[in-house]
Amino acid sequence: MWVRSEYAGELAVLLTWLSALIPWNVSYASGGSGAALLFVRFPLVQIRYVFGVSIARGVVVSDPLSAIAFQRGSPIAVAYQVWAVGAAIFLVAIVVSLLYYRRESWAESWPVDPVRLLGGLLFGAGLVFAGATYLLLTRGFSALPVPLGVVFLLLFGGLLLTVDRTE
Repeated sequence: MWVRSEYAGELAVLLTWLSALIPWNVSYASGGSGAALLFVRFPLVQIRYVFGVSIARGVVVSDPLSAIAFQRGSPIAVAYQVWAVGAAIFLVAIVVSLLYYRRESWAESWPVDPVRLLGGLLFGAGLVFAGATYLLLTRGFSALPVPLGVVFLLLFGGLLLTVDRTE
């Protein structure tokens, strides 16, 4: 593997934090009335922008639970519920990465390798976000969701799961 074992912990923390900054899904929808929306969904927040409206009124930032409440009763509500599951997994990864960063020697003494744990959490979040993207595609969402961050989460998770930690 191209990652040296002594740097695997730092890489795991860095990739986890980087993953928080990559949207798992980006969607652009335009309606028949000329209204256009941009959805940028990060693991823990969604930014919705309505084109043609002032920034102050056109930008809405919501967490997964608020987004679920907003979508309640719509066909895509289940996709938002799945997103909330992925967000919970990702939140656990953030907490683990913070513990690993702050107390590395303690984390290294855990019964599970923290690098592999973070890899599994990132990979798991990626799978769940992929499921949410699939649900958006199949439940009548009027835009093509681009699963940008899903690819990175699966790649980062797979990388961390395969790092050689024997050195």
